[in-house]
Amino acid sequence: MPFFSNASSMTLPKRLYSAAELLLGGLVLMAVGKALPQLMATSANWWVASAFYTFISILVMVFWTHGSLGWANRVTLARAVLVALLAGALAANAFVEVIWQWLAIAVIALLLDGVDGWIARRTKSHSLFGARFDMELDALLILLLCAGLLRLESLGLWVLMIGGMRYLFVAASWPFPRLAEPLFESFRRKAVCVWQVVALLLALTPLTSHFAASLLAISALLSLLYSFGIDAWWLSRKTRRY
Repeated sequence: MPFFSNASSMTLPKRLYSAAELLLGGLVLMAVGKALPQLMATSANWWVASAFYTFISILVMVFWTHGSLGWANRVTLARAVLVALLAGALAANAFVEVIWQWLAIAVIALLLDGVDGWIARRTKSHSLFGARFDMELDALLILLLCAGLLRLESLGLWVLMIGGMRYLFVAASWPFPRLAEPLFESFRRKAVCVWQVVALLLALTPLTSHFAASLLAISALLSLLYSFGIDAWWLSRKTRRY
């Protein structure tokens, strides 16, 4: 499966529409970052946040073919701004001193995860691109939370497996194309994704002991292994059947 599912041929006017919205998102990133000086305390924080947002913007420009992003994708873009800020705050460990601010941004990004899908359904504007955009931001958010937990709790590099599992699954689909086949809709998959984020957020709070943080991280990893295992098994059986 390609990184995003839309074709990439665009006319210049359409490219300008989406570029303008992405530029506006960049201005929002700067405004929010300026409003949180402790979170974006050094030039390293700004460089990392800008690099993440620029990379996301380039992907949107390449794979979004329909000009204006639409309201659902705009909400997802707002999530991209927040995720870029979270990434930036990891540089030079700036987030450690303002962990509650960092977690608040992560919670807002999590809450917006349900808003873009709701808008897409209400406006009948859902698309393969929008679904993939949303999913990749979920994966990136989880990976960043894992990186933060590794720094705060020193649980070991195994914590990164929680955030890296999605990328390992994609990489495994290259030598095993059957893993790239479409999956069925699954409440289990959505529940595991939400639990990963909730468990990581709880583990990151200063109120959580090191032992409790370890248990929460382990539960997130085990639930993820279980979910990916079921999907891999189902795809394997589906391929053999056909």
